[in-house]
Amino acid sequence: MNILRHCIFSLLLISSAAVCTQLHAQGTAEDYRRAAAFGETTKDKVFYSPTRFSWLENQQQFWYANNTPEGKRFMLVDASKRQKREAFDHGRIAAALQAVSGEKIDADSLPFDNIVFKSANQIEFDAFGKIWSASLADYKVLDTGRKPEPPRWGRGSGRYWGDSDDGSVRETPSPDSNWVAYIKNYNVYIRRRNDKGEEIQLSYDGALGHHYSPMIAWSPDSKKLAVNKVRPNTQRKIYFVESSPSTQLQPILQERNYLKPGDALPQNQPVLFLIESKQSFAVDPSLIPNQYSISRLEWRKDSRAFTFEYNQRGHQRYEVFAMDAGNGSVKPLITETSKTFVEYSGKRYRMDINDGKEIIWASERDGWNHLYLYDGETGSVKNQITKGEWVVREVVHVDEKKRFVIFAGSGREAGQDPYFTHYYRINFDGSNMMPLTKEDGNHRATFSSDYSTFVDTYSRVDAPPVSLLRSATDGDILLELEKADASALLATGWRYPEVFHAKGRDGATDIWGVIIRPSNFDPKKSYPVIENIYAGPQGSFVPKTFGTQQGMAALAELGFIVVQIDGMGTSNRSKAFHDVCWKNLKDAGFPDRILWMKAAAAKYSYMDLSRVGIYGTSAGGQNAAGAVLFHPEFYKVAVSSCGCHDNRMDKMWWNEQWMGYPIGPQYAECSNVENAHKLEGKLMLIVGEVDDNVDPASTMQVVDALIKANKEHELVVLPGAGHTSGGPYGERKRRDFFVKHLLDVEPPVWEGQKAIATR
Repeated sequence: MNILRHCIFSLLLISSAAVCTQLHAQGTAEDYRRAAAFGETTKDKVFYSPTRFSWLENQQQFWYANNTPEGKRFMLVDASKRQKREAFDHGRIAAALQAVSGEKIDADSLPFDNIVFKSANQIEFDAFGKIWSASLADYKVLDTGRKPEPPRWGRGSGRYWGDSDDGSVRETPSPDSNWVAYIKNYNVYIRRRNDKGEEIQLSYDGALGHHYSPMIAWSPDSKKLAVNKVRPNTQRKIYFVESSPSTQLQPILQERNYLKPGDALPQNQPVLFLIESKQSFAVDPSLIPNQYSISRLEWRKDSRAFTFEYNQRGHQRYEVFAMDAGNGSVKPLITETSKTFVEYSGKRYRMDINDGKEIIWASERDGWNHLYLYDGETGSVKNQITKGEWVVREVVHVDEKKRFVIFAGSGREAGQDPYFTHYYRINFDGSNMMPLTKEDGNHRATFSSDYSTFVDTYSRVDAPPVSLLRSATDGDILLELEKADASALLATGWRYPEVFHAKGRDGATDIWGVIIRPSNFDPKKSYPVIENIYAGPQGSFVPKTFGTQQGMAALAELGFIVVQIDGMGTSNRSKAFHDVCWKNLKDAGFPDRILWMKAAAAKYSYMDLSRVGIYGTSAGGQNAAGAVLFHPEFYKVAVSSCGCHDNRMDKMWWNEQWMGYPIGPQYAECSNVENAHKLEGKLMLIVGEVDDNVDPASTMQVVDALIKANKEHELVVLPGAGHTSGGPYGERKRRDFFVKHLLDVEPPVWEGQKAIATR
C-alpha cells in the first residue's frame, strides 16, 4: 500500500511539473518565429487611416492618399463645398504611365505616394527615378525630363559638433544693393557694390583671436550694420576607428568637432556700425557675461533697433535685448530666470508683433508652460495670454490683425490623458479661449494656408484614428473624412496596448504608461516584465497615437509583458515635474516607474516583478544601465545601446542643459562609469564603433570600469555602425539576453535570421 501511494504521489508530481512547464513555455523557437514575423504579419492591416494631408496653396482644397482594402486611393477634398472625391481616375493614370514608362503598373498600387497639383487639371509625381506630368483632362502622361531631388541630410544646428565656419570671405550685399560688407584682416569693411576699388574700413580693433564674424546683418534702410565681435574657443575633437570600411582593407581614422560639457565656448559682443557717421557702439560685455550663446542679430523693419537673445551658460538666465540704432543704448526686453533651468531648447517661443511693438513669449514662470504678451518697447508684461494647470505645446498661428493665436496644448481636458495634444484658439488678451478639438484622443492638425479650416486626425494607442475636416474658428466638424478599420489587424491576434496610470513618488501625481501583452497572452501564465526606457528630459516618450508598437510588441511575443512609462524628470507636464531631472539624470524617474509597475502588478498578478528587465538607447541606454546600478533590488537584467554613460563624455548642449554648469560633483554621482562597481544583475552593452552622436568611448569606459571591478557583463561592438539600437543583429542579441536571463531558457540556434530550434 505504501509503495502504491508513493507511485501515485510521484505521478502527481510529474504531472504537475508537466503542467507547470506547459504554462511557462515561453521563449521557444515558435515564439521567436512569431516575433520575427510580427512586422510582416501586421503590415498593411489597418485601412482608411491616411497619415498626411496636403493643402493646395492658397486654396480650400487638399489631397490625401487613402489606404483601402482594394488598394491605395488618392482623394481630393473641397473644404468650401464640403465634398470629397477621388483625385483622378486611377485606372487611366496607371494605363497611361505604363504605356510611357514601359513598367507594369497596378491601378490599386500606384508607384508614387506624393502628387503636386500644378493646376486644377495637371499633376506631377515621381516614379522610377523620374518626374512625370499627367493631364487630368485627357490623361496623357509625359516625362518632364527632371529627376527627383535626393533627400537632404545634415547635422542641423551643429550643437554636437560646434562652429563649422570655414573662414572663407563672404560678401553681404545691402538691402538697397548699393553696398557690400565683408570681413578683411579680422575687421569690418564695406565698399560700393559695383566699385572694386575704394573700400571703407569700419573697425580697427579686430585681430587674430578676437575677430569680427562674417555673419553681417544690414539694417533694412542700408545705413547700419550689426556684427558680432568674436573671441573664439578651442574646438574639441573626438576620434574613432572604422575598423571594417567598405572602401578599403585598412581601417580609417575618423574625427569630428564635438564640444563636451565644460569646454570653452566662443564669446560674442554685438557691435553697431553707422555707415554715414562711421560711428560704432558695442554692447557692454558685463551685460552678457559667460555666454552659452548669442542668437542671430535681427533688425526691426523700420531700422530703429536690432534684437538678440542671450543664453547665459548654465541655462538659468535667458534674455532678449534690443540695441537702439540711434545712440547704441542697450536694454533688456525680456528676462527669463530659473533656479533650475530655462528650457531654451524645447519650449522657447517668441513672436514679434507689429515690428516689435509687442512680443508674444513662452514661459514656465508660473509653473506651467504658457504664453505672455509683452510691451515690446518697455519690456513690461501686458497680460498673460494662457493660464492654468496645463501646458502650451506649440504655437501654430498668430494673427496680428485679428489678434488671436491658434496653439496646441495638453493637460487641459478633464478625464483625458494629460499628454494628449488638443488645439485651441485664444485672443491676445486671454479672452475667448476656444477649444478646437475635444474628443478623447491625441490630435494632429493640418491647417489650410489661411488658417480658416483644418484636418484633424485623432487616435489613441487603444483606438484607431479618425480624420475630420473642422472649422478653425470654433472647431465645428465640417466633414467626416475617414474612420480607420483595424479589424484585419485584430484578426492576426494583435492586441491593443493598455493605457495605465498610477500615483508617483509624491502620492498625488499620476504617472502614465502603456502595457503590451503577447498575442498568445494567457492570464494563467507568469510573465517577466521588460521596460522600454527613454528618460531624456527633452520630451515625453510613451506612445499616444495608434500604431502596432512593433518593437515592443515583437519583444512581447517571446513571452514578456513590455511596458513604457514617462516618469518625473521628463517634459510636457508641470515645471516641478520636469525639474526632478536637474543635476540628477541618474534619477530617470525610477521611483515613479517602480511604483507604477508595482501598481500594475497588484492589479495583474501575472506580472512577475521578481523578473524585471529594461532596455534603451542613447539617453535610454544610460537609463537602462543605470537601472541595474542604482536600483538592482528591482531591475535584474538590462540591455544598454549607445548610452551616454557619463554626462561629461557626451555632447555639451544636451548635458549642460540638464546637468548644469559649471561641472560639479553631480556629474560623477550620475555616472555609470563611476558607479559600475555597483552592478548586481545582468548587463549587456551595445555600441556602434563610429557613433558620432554619443562618443562610443563612453561605453568603453563603462566596460573598463566593470572589468576593474571584476563584474560579469556582455559587450557587443558593431563595426561601421553609428548611433543605433543595434539593428537586426543587436535586436537578436537583446532578445536572446532577455530570454536567457528572465525566462531561464537557452536561446534558440540561429540559421541566418531564423531561430530554427531551442538548445
